[in-house]
Amino acid sequence: MPRWKELPASLDQRVSQFVVQLRRLKDRSGLSLAALAAKTSYSRSSWERYLNGRQLPPRGAVEELARVCGADPARLLVLHEIAEEAWPSAASASLATSAASGTSPTPASPPDAVGLQEARRRLWLYVAAVAVLVVALAAALLAARPWKDDDAHPKADAPSAVGSPSPFVFVQGRSRPCRVERRGGELWAGYSPTRTVLMDLKSSGWEVLEAQCLLKYHGFDPGLTDGSFGPRSKAAAERFQKAKGLVVDGIVGPDTWKELRR
Repeated sequence: MPRWKELPASLDQRVSQFVVQLRRLKDRSGLSLAALAAKTSYSRSSWERYLNGRQLPPRGAVEELARVCGADPARLLVLHEIAEEAWPSAASASLATSAASGTSPTPASPPDAVGLQEARRRLWLYVAAVAVLVVALAAALLAARPWKDDDAHPKADAPSAVGSPSPFVFVQGRSRPCRVERRGGELWAGYSPTRTVLMDLKSSGWEVLEAQCLLKYHGFDPGLTDGSFGPRSKAAAERFQKAKGLVVDGIVGPDTWKELRR
């Protein structure tokens, strides 16, 4: 992975911390700027400006980066809100003028103690609100269970089993059962109803287990159906994509899910 350029010295510390988090997420994904542009609504040059601190990315770009990299956007959006407050229009104009003239902009003043305390308070309020929303959505989804037929036979440890859904726990060497059925014209393994979740190496969860079972059903062996998307699962996904005329990148996304459920 190439070394990042140093961020402009004029950036507020809160903005720098936000950009560093974006860089780390992009590096962990293994995606190039060109690949990132291909998977999002933003161009390569836009991502280059965002990741080098020359322009604050819009909220939509932050959400798409988290989605493509398989990360929870909640923390990034909080950091984005804090960075946005530290990125006044005057500072942006100063940076743009300095870049055009080749001069060094005046460094921004460090945040005062009151500002940091307020930022921390808003961060905790935001996290608490997100947690409440997640719990409410999970409870509603559990009550509705749209992916379960009334007469279906639940898997003992699947999220759709009777009672409270158990969190996914990866167990080394444990292969879970695959019983694929056709419901409403689509194939289901009973572990996840998703049609859109992006998965790549190091992904894990019920969605991965669902994809592994469907790959196996279609004749593309992912190895152990253990809910961990490793090299063998990625290789199976690549062979499946090639057979279906899809983009062969081993990343399970909406197009691959559509073919898996047929």
